[in-house]
Amino acid sequence: MIKKFLSVLSIAFVIVMAFGFNYTPVYAYAYGSDFISTIHYQNVGAATANVTISIYNQAGEITATAPVTQLEPGGATSLYAGTISGLSADFMGSAVISSDQPLATTIAQVGSGSVKNQPLSNGFSSGSDRVFIPTVLKNKFYFNSVFSVQNIDSVNADLTLTFKTTEGMEIIEKVYDIPTRSSYVVDMGNTSMIPSSEFNGSVFIEAVQTGTSNPGSIVTTSMELQFNGYNAYAFNGVPLTETSNKIYMPSAVCKFGPNNDSTSAYAVQNPNATAISVTVTYSNDHVDGPYTIAPYAKRSFDGCATGNPKGFLGSAIVTSIGGNVHAVGKVYGGGLYPAHLGFSAGSNKIALPFVRWTEDHWYDGTGQRSYIAIQNIGTSSIADGEVKVYYYDKDGNLLGSHTLGALAVGGKANSHPYYIGPAGYEFGTYPDGSSGGGAIVEGPAGSQLAVVVRVQKYTGGGNSVGEDYEGIPIE
Repeated sequence: MIKKFLSVLSIAFVIVMAFGFNYTPVYAYAYGSDFISTIHYQNVGAATANVTISIYNQAGEITATAPVTQLEPGGATSLYAGTISGLSADFMGSAVISSDQPLATTIAQVGSGSVKNQPLSNGFSSGSDRVFIPTVLKNKFYFNSVFSVQNIDSVNADLTLTFKTTEGMEIIEKVYDIPTRSSYVVDMGNTSMIPSSEFNGSVFIEAVQTGTSNPGSIVTTSMELQFNGYNAYAFNGVPLTETSNKIYMPSAVCKFGPNNDSTSAYAVQNPNATAISVTVTYSNDHVDGPYTIAPYAKRSFDGCATGNPKGFLGSAIVTSIGGNVHAVGKVYGGGLYPAHLGFSAGSNKIALPFVRWTEDHWYDGTGQRSYIAIQNIGTSSIADGEVKVYYYDKDGNLLGSHTLGALAVGGKANSHPYYIGPAGYEFGTYPDGSSGGGAIVEGPAGSQLAVVVRVQKYTGGGNSVGEDYEGIPIE
């Protein structure tokens, strides 16, 4: 069985991707499916962007180059990796998308067969020598993790991977001489790094330039794939510099949805060498904690654990004492298995490169709907009318805007293309079969907004599949 897997990196105006790996899966379903990636990207600059892509093999050599395309300001479009000429089905390598204007990117992993969910993960603004993946699974909860560590430095890299179980057991592995622009992939379901049959924990990855103690530069993306079903989701690793003693989670639910079966769960990792205390406070004032988390370990928080009522829909804040943390938010039940990173900071202007909406093709399961959650994580309230969501088509045409009401500190509002009227009823797809559409969320100067987009597809019986990605700050 061959899989294609693609992570995306954005360095200034450059996006780096790594995709494709081979292995023989132990199980079928999502873990064992083929994945081909679609890159969704948006021009967040002020002029027409000239965009091109170069493909690298595992040795760091260019093997293919796609032609230059143009994208107007605000425009959001998609590139299907299967259309890139010269790539075989078993290609393993990386790519660089370059542009003379800044781009915002997210990547969808399009699975084969009955895998309907499309795991999403974002591009990066830079790399780091120390990166944390808050949750890593091996044969646990019917999921296996597959994560990719990409070397974005100008020289080769050596890696140290420190795995930590929830019970405190530690496993350290070293990997040497990873070529620049290439990726090192760890399939937790088929790796000798973890000798036990099961693993539930996290991993800390440190990079140095090969043969030295000089800090390297890496990024990571992880997918969790179900081996007894068709669910899958993705999220990025977190650099040490993006941890905080306060993490905002714009999405929190307890037994929510048409069948009251969707609940949020947070994986919170301690990236410190000493134990810390962690508490989760929900927007309805329910509190879970404090709990002690051992060094480099994680703890899971369930959205219903504190007595949150059935049907609860809100947000949460993760706070820590004794050191910074970071977190991944997930939702399980009702067919939903989305995941997104928590936020340590916000922005007043945020790009959403992948937005879709359908009225005509929702119940036949062929269309998608994007639900946008916008949280005020600043220290001041935002007045009615000061936050707007602008919706753009693939050519950069502004199709309409949605004005939000007042946002208290910690408050949340929702948006989607339907709010702009008929121009949003079939948003992001076109009669010629092409696709592309995005949005920009803008608040007053100095405001701090955190945005999560959930892209869903109806699967019948009141259920849908969906995946989240984080809004991308525009600097």
